[in-house]
Amino acid sequence: MSVIRSSDIGNYLYCRRAWWYRKQGFESDNRVELTAGTELHRQHGRKVLASNLTRTLGLVLLFAALVLLAAYCTAQIL
Repeated sequence: MSVIRSSDIGNYLYCRRAWWYRKQGFESDNRVELTAGTELHRQHGRKVLASNLTRTLGLVLLFAALVLLAAYCTAQIL
């Protein structure tokens, strides 16, 4: 019995016939389009990662600014 991966389930739910053809070893006729789609997904993944890192950096800098503001205000009061 072969291992069932989540991508297999997704492919099956999307198109049962395409899933069956892939299990039988048939190659897709639109390899160029599939390769272009894969590259598009990679680019999108990089943009999402960059966005997450930028947001995290922004939050860290905001927290540092608030700490410095609190320290400055405390020093002015004392």
